[in-house]
Amino acid sequence: MTHHEPVSPQTQTGEFDLRQRFYFEKSPVRGDIVRLQDSLQTILQQKDYPVALQKLLGEMLVAASLLIGTLKIEGRLSIQLQNSRPETDEQTARLKWAMAECDHLGNIRGLADWQGDWQAVHTADAALATLGAAGEGVLFINIQPESGFGNQAEGYQGIVERVADNLGACLAHYQKQSVQIPTLIKLACDGKQAGGVLLQLLPRNSEEEQETVDHDLFPRLNVLTKTLKSEELTTLPANEILFRLYHEEEVVTAAPLALGFACTCSSEKSAGAIFQLGEAQALEIAAEQGGTIALDCGFCGQVYPFDQAAIQQIFA
Repeated sequence: MTHHEPVSPQTQTGEFDLRQRFYFEKSPVRGDIVRLQDSLQTILQQKDYPVALQKLLGEMLVAASLLIGTLKIEGRLSIQLQNSRPETDEQTARLKWAMAECDHLGNIRGLADWQGDWQAVHTADAALATLGAAGEGVLFINIQPESGFGNQAEGYQGIVERVADNLGACLAHYQKQSVQIPTLIKLACDGKQAGGVLLQLLPRNSEEEQETVDHDLFPRLNVLTKTLKSEELTTLPANEILFRLYHEEEVVTAAPLALGFACTCSSEKSAGAIFQLGEAQALEIAAEQGGTIALDCGFCGQVYPFDQAAIQQIFA
């Protein structure tokens, strides 16, 4: 059951892999804080990412965890980046693609691919800028509800305009344009920990609400939230962030949702990928690789080997 309690530094959960929902009494403003630590490290250790790309992937994971909290769905939300520029020389830093996902249970995963020399690229914003100038590259949100009772649920994909080389600014602009909800999104990652805060002004439903609402609250909270430093977002527990920002406001919190790394790969999905090849081609590839096809998951490193007998069983 959801519990409400005033925020003070003493009510810290002490945990870092979570999403903390918060509200303001008698107001249509709500927010979430996400903090990632162990789950982020698990994801970043899968590949030898350049530091700037670690930071961008961290911000993407935080953003996906924040945005799925604004939806009333059972399913998953992913943020994806795709480079639309043709490959140039091998030396220029270039993000090929990146993907970060969170589901309604708090399971997160992420992956990216890149090329070139990244030594001169230091920040998440600079990593995003390797997609090219504003308007180049594709940034989109993918929402996939869970299928129920054998029915394939209809997914949704929204293109996010690259209004800046800052992921939070692009996503806040998208929220305001697409769902008409004024939103502030602030993200940070230092390569080891990541954090983010989302603040939204929800629609007022009735005339009575219109009269009782403090119309200065959202602009005031906006100003306060923008004072939050990146290092505070990446190092402080959620409740301490809330207390530092809003200790003069009437803030209530809900029970936090634990976030953790989880992969959706399986032997069945790997078998499905082999089925797509066709039996003849699958057996041919296996023969070239010493009798076995080994499919490895980029998200978690799990390897799924299929020998000749296992491949034939797929097509039996």
